[in-house]
Amino acid sequence: MSPKFLRIAVVLGLLSAIGPFAIDMYLPALPSIGTDLHAGTAAVQMSLLIFFLSMGFGQIVVGPISDMVGRKLPLYGGLALFMAGGIGSAMAPTIEWLIAFRFLQGLGASAGMAIPRAIVRDLHTGNEAAKLMSLLMLVFSVSPILAPLTGSQIIENFGWRAVFWTVTGAAVLATILLATSLKETRPAEERVGSSFGTALAGYRFLMGDRNFLGLVAIAGFGIASFFVYLSSSSFILIDHYGLSPSVYSVFFSINAVAFIGMSQLTGLLSERFGLKRVVWVAVTGYATTMVVLFAIMATGVDRLDVMAALLFVGYGFLGLVIPTTSVLAMEEHGEIAGTASALMGTLHFAIGALAMGVAGVFFDGTPLPMVAGITLCAVISFALAKATLGRSRAAVEAPAE
Repeated sequence: MSPKFLRIAVVLGLLSAIGPFAIDMYLPALPSIGTDLHAGTAAVQMSLLIFFLSMGFGQIVVGPISDMVGRKLPLYGGLALFMAGGIGSAMAPTIEWLIAFRFLQGLGASAGMAIPRAIVRDLHTGNEAAKLMSLLMLVFSVSPILAPLTGSQIIENFGWRAVFWTVTGAAVLATILLATSLKETRPAEERVGSSFGTALAGYRFLMGDRNFLGLVAIAGFGIASFFVYLSSSSFILIDHYGLSPSVYSVFFSINAVAFIGMSQLTGLLSERFGLKRVVWVAVTGYATTMVVLFAIMATGVDRLDVMAALLFVGYGFLGLVIPTTSVLAMEEHGEIAGTASALMGTLHFAIGALAMGVAGVFFDGTPLPMVAGITLCAVISFALAKATLGRSRAAVEAPAE
């Protein structure tokens, strides 16, 4: 693997991680934010949900813009918005102001979510794209490992507002790396003919592409299952199981280790078995694991160790789903890579936000509603894979020679 390949993966991974970093780092602070701003659980969760919504739907605009003007300029704009939202969140006097600035911060983060996938497609396809995507996921996935641990330490020593000053500093670093370490991957001659009109035509085309939508939805419900966990886990683990914010961060990070470890096998497994077969096996393993977890907890077993073990296994399978489906969905859409990446990201976050909202309605402080939501998303992902990839091994691609 060349130094250039690694450098690109690191920069794209860091740009992609800015948004998740702003989520994962402040998860341990959710209970204390509610106390400090005199807000209920639902209002505090809204500061998380609104970030997801704006980060998701912002991609629908920034993706086509990156097709029209190139990849780097929208990234600079997104980082500037993110920094403005971070500063506002750090200084928010009420929960309403925090929600408003989180909305702005999420809009800025949308550029870092949509454009790196388009850059991967600009540079590579097939197994090479899968390798770059998995390496990008390695850097990207450092966030759910380090962010909660770092966040809990910052919160305990400096308070929750310091979290937003820290993520703003991370955005400054990302801006410097963007300026010094990444060249434009969509040259002017490839932008000819790109406009909002062609973007709308591209969206209409993609919305009629059942294979694209199926692959996006497979990953979307996989991501949604993790969003359900994100929105409820700090309240359940800290309030229900009595973990400290620091121990909660360790627990949270363990699942990220499983996700990262398996995602790094994407390139190797795809070369040997084919991308579609890897997706099929991964969603089958994920759904099976989550069904087992739900069945155990539905019988009245309320044990943290059981939940931790099965979530670890499940999120390992999920680590194979996200990069493979992303590569497959983008494979045939290189000319409108920004638009395709934007629609993919928007649908992922729309599905995730819907799942979070529904899970919030049933939240009762115990783990069973959360586990039920995760399981339902995993089963839907499995059903979509069955419909999209076919009913038998004969329907999936043969191993690469």
